[in-house]
Order: sequence, then C-alpha cells, then structure tokens
Amino acid sequence: MTINSTKRRLFSIVFALVPWVSASWVGAGEVGHLAFRVGKVITMDNKNLVLNNAVVLVSGGEIEKVGLARDIAIPEGYTLIDKPEHWLVPGLVEAHNHAAGSMGDLHDYVYLTNPGLRTLAALAPESENAKRGRAGGVTTALMISGSGNNLSGFGTLTKLAGKNVDEMLIRSPGCVKISQAGNPERYWYGVGRSFMYYNLRQTLEKALAYHRMWERYEKGETTKKPEFDLFWHDFREVFDREIISLIHTQWYQVVMSSVDMLAKKLKMRIVLGHSTFEAYKTAPLVIEQGDIYTSNGPRQIYFDRRQRKIMGNAARWWQGGVRKLGVNTDSPVVPQEELSFQAAMACHYGWRPYEALRGITRIPAETLTLENRVGSIEEGKDADLGLWTGDPIDPRCACELTVIDGRIVYDASVRREF
Repeated sequence: MTINSTKRRLFSIVFALVPWVSASWVGAGEVGHLAFRVGKVITMDNKNLVLNNAVVLVSGGEIEKVGLARDIAIPEGYTLIDKPEHWLVPGLVEAHNHAAGSMGDLHDYVYLTNPGLRTLAALAPESENAKRGRAGGVTTALMISGSGNNLSGFGTLTKLAGKNVDEMLIRSPGCVKISQAGNPERYWYGVGRSFMYYNLRQTLEKALAYHRMWERYEKGETTKKPEFDLFWHDFREVFDREIISLIHTQWYQVVMSSVDMLAKKLKMRIVLGHSTFEAYKTAPLVIEQGDIYTSNGPRQIYFDRRQRKIMGNAARWWQGGVRKLGVNTDSPVVPQEELSFQAAMACHYGWRPYEALRGITRIPAETLTLENRVGSIEEGKDADLGLWTGDPIDPRCACELTVIDGRIVYDASVRREF
C-alpha cells in the first residue's frame, strides 16, 4: 500500500467517524417533517405576534402551522426539537453582501459603469462564507458586485445553502448595483462627482430608452420589433420596478442626489445601502418620497462635529421618522455572521431592540421584495428559521440551529462555530 493510499484511507475513516469534519456536514439534513416546541416564537408577521410556549410545524420545506403548544398536537413522524428556553426567529436576511464567490470576479472594475456584469457567474455553493453565515443565523443574502465603479452590474438573490447554484438561487437578476461616490472616487479613474453623476445618468438613460422601445412595441404603438440586446435587457425589470436598485450611498449630498436623480426622476425602486455618516439628515426627503428602504451599515456610529457627540446612525434615522429601516454588514467588510451583532450595536447607540430584530428579518425581506417568502414565521412561507438561546439582539445569545427550506443546515450540537 502506498503512502498516498494510506492517507486516503485514514481520511475516509476520520470522515466516517467524525461527520462534522467533512465539508458537507452542513447541508446533510433532508427536507422532512420538523416540530419545534420552544419558549418563544417571534413571528415578525404584520401583527407583530409573539408566542410564548409555542409550536411551529415544518413540512415539505414550508412552515405548516404556527401556534401555542396547547393548541397544536405534534403529528406522528415529525422530528421533535424541544427547547423550552429557546427563541425561534425568522432566518436573518442580509441585504448587502459582497462575499458571493471569487473576490476578483466580484470586483471587475472594467469601466465606470458596467451594465453587462452579473454576480450569478461568481456564486460559490457551500463556500466558507456561506457556512459561517448560516452559523450566525443568516439564511438569505443579496450577493452583489463591488463598489469601485458607479454601476457594477446585477446582483443575485440567494439562499445560503445548496449543493449547486440552482439550489441556492432565488432570483437573478436580484438587483442592479449602483455606487454613488466614495469608493469609485478612491480608485484609479480619477473622476469627481460631477462626471460621476453625468456618466451614471447617461448610462441609465440609454437603458431607459431601450426599455421604452420595447414598451411601445408591446403596447402596439409601433409594429417594429426592437432588436434584443442582452447588455440592456435586464434593465427592463429595473424600470418596471420589479427589482430594486441597491445604491451604495453615504453622505448627505450623495444620498440627496440618489433620491432626486434615481427615485424621483428615473422612477427607480431604490434602496439606500450604507446610509452612514450624516446621511440621516436626509430623512425628510426619504419620507417624502415614500417608497425608499434604508439599509444601514456597516458603520453604526457617526461623530457629529457640530454637536460634538457620537450618534447612532440607525437611531438617528429612526428619530427622523424613517420606518423602512434595516441593517446590513457589507460582508466581507463585516462578516455576514455578525449581522445580529451589527443590530445589537445599533441598539447600544440608541435604536430599539425589537425594531432592530425586524431590521434583520422582516424589513430586509421587504427591501428585497421577498416578503411573501421569507422574513417572518407564517404558514405557507419558506421554512427558514433560526433557533437561538435567547434574543438574537443580545450578544450573549447564540444561534443553535439554522433551517433553510425545511433542511437543517447548521447544528451547534454537531459542531459549534460561535
């Protein structure tokens, strides 16, 4: 027997005896029948229902039934997970993630605007980032390209589990990614904000012109069928407001320009990603527009030199009246598994714990137009769940079990990550 064959045999024995060593230890769970009997269920539904001593039944990858333990009998054949001291919450939703796959692929800085790029081609199933995210209770993520140019193509909505891309995929394209100042100015292009706005707008106006050509043809206003152009065609969903435009935007001036140029004039469904520094001062503009979601992070604090004190960004947005408010990590700037910790930091600096938990579950699900599938524990929705030792906003608590589409994808009793 050769040395190499001996090594292979030893490894096979180790993997057989210690299942968690294998890279496939998460994802080994089968879609079946699960019954959670827990101390508290935070549903995050429209009624903000919180159930104590509750049962949640899962079947066929979906949530089958939610209610008080005294009202729900656990059927035969269901695997009972009995945790009377634990909280069951919706799987966390990360609305701003750059850790989909190869960082080189995700940061293809070719031109200032790159309408043709797609993160779908860079997805890496069962990556270490995905595994660690699941250990932090994260089940859904918007995977986007980098921010070194003003328009970096289209992102992809994914679950953080799946042996291949098809199993991960929720929707592609899932957004168009735009950067309003900051990173693009720091890289090698050497342009200022005036050219940034001009160049970004002329790109979007070309896309809009393509969309309107097809609209006129579809409405019968012209009989000439436009020529299909892969470069521009995905923008049709942008201007039909079927997918969001995620805007990397932070300072007051560029947030103001994002609202005016993209939301008001081009009628795009925008999400203000980052929204840090003094961006919260634009709250009246955001409220007036009415259809904008704000996703704060990864900076949770801002030192206001005029008032000479540290501000909590999320708290200031909230004080300004903004209610469509979530939290993101901007992974890998902050790892996606620390999403709950970012929400905890927001509370330390003045936000409200329940709203912070909504800000990493229900609100980002609405942000990504996925509220009919994820973000809350309701009958008929995807069985994406996190079983926690307590409140996820309390850093002393940990995720013990993560379920995606009815399949256990992280189990701390098998191998604890955090």
